[in-house]
Amino acid sequence: MQNVTLNNGIEMPILGFGVYQIPADQTEQAVSEALAAGYRLLDTAAAYGNEEAVGRAIKNSGIAREELFVTTKLWIQDAPAQENTERAFEASLNKLGLDYLDLYLMHQPYGDVYGQWRAMEELNREGRAKAIGVANFYPDRLLDLIINNEITPQVNQIETHPFFQRADYQELMRENNVQIQSWGGFAEGKNDLFTNPLLADIGKKYGKSVAQVVLRWLTQRGVAAIPKSVRAERMAENFDIFDFELTDDQMAAIATLDTGTSLFFDHHDPEIVAWLSKRRLDG
Repeated sequence: MQNVTLNNGIEMPILGFGVYQIPADQTEQAVSEALAAGYRLLDTAAAYGNEEAVGRAIKNSGIAREELFVTTKLWIQDAPAQENTERAFEASLNKLGLDYLDLYLMHQPYGDVYGQWRAMEELNREGRAKAIGVANFYPDRLLDLIINNEITPQVNQIETHPFFQRADYQELMRENNVQIQSWGGFAEGKNDLFTNPLLADIGKKYGKSVAQVVLRWLTQRGVAAIPKSVRAERMAENFDIFDFELTDDQMAAIATLDTGTSLFFDHHDPEIVAWLSKRRLDG
């Protein structure tokens, strides 16, 4: 497995397994199959409601803890955010059945962001969260956080796929030593991704699927990816992307698919801000 080195020296697999929108009653089996396929990075979140199932799969896998890289995410916390963040972290850790997290991400750029980040910095200093980062932060919010805090986020997990490529933002993150990680790498099949003629034609040249081409394109750019599937054969297929390399011409051709626009939601949209901020988690 290819790794990326985070700004604190920790190595993270560039390809992992995500469990977003996998029902809790299917998550344990899905994660078990992903681990059997070779995945060692697992990505979940408090908001997904399936941390306990991920934890059971980890416990039953027999895989040594140090071989795994486990990520979960903090939901929006209001003041006193530091106290609430510590409580949320403990809840996630208990559900996962772990003593520490490899990566703890702030899930949304809302609420008492500074209070949340200060609490996360302390968890990092204590060694309970080996790395900390953010998700869904646009450039202005990310730079503001970096400039006004001691620890620079190790990771920013954002929507990144062939139709929303984030190349300029990736360069800004590189300049500030923040690792980009993609969510929605397949755009959930929107814009007919899986039958896109360009991606399909490239895949034929290598005997690879469109999904494999997309994951190879992401990782070849240095973008970490966390594809999701509930089918064991698809998990294995998604993992099998390190035996070919796209040419410069193919990378340039895929770049022409970029629309520069989110296919899901804009975190600058006031309606989205209000909707996300009103969501609350139980426990």
